[in-house]
Amino acid sequence: MDKNKLVNAYTDLMEHLYEVMDDTLHSLADGLEIAKDKIHEASELTREEIDKVSGFVKRDIESAAHGLPDKKDNDSLSEWFKFDIELIENFTLDAFLNLADKTKLELAHLEQLAKTDNYHTGDICAPGTFVCDECGKEIAFKTPSEIPECPQCHAKTFIRI
Repeated sequence: MDKNKLVNAYTDLMEHLYEVMDDTLHSLADGLEIAKDKIHEASELTREEIDKVSGFVKRDIESAAHGLPDKKDNDSLSEWFKFDIELIENFTLDAFLNLADKTKLELAHLEQLAKTDNYHTGDICAPGTFVCDECGKEIAFKTPSEIPECPQCHAKTFIRI
């Protein structure tokens, strides 16, 4: 499986999802289904690949929704990403914030408790900083990326910090 095409699909899916969710009353789940259909029509990705990328996007948006305060500002966003947001390249920050905000409302409505999500080698993720579950090594991404094995101990499980 070509990981670069999945990284590109992550960005494309975010853009389609932003378009679908912009000024509509779609839930995140409905918006993802519509965006997945658009990606399927416009790409050579299989449904399995699209579902996998969709899971990564959903995880990251829900994580941001749980982690961002009610007031959106660059300081709180920088804290979530764990680096200066001006360093983020090729990522639609406005789209991500909009989706995270709508998702935060959905999550509050459903009264779900935040939980620690594990990230694994091979997952595609939004920009941010991750710490190895085994040795504590931090790795940071400025663009949507595939998570590699830990460069220090070769472990395969990480937590977003």
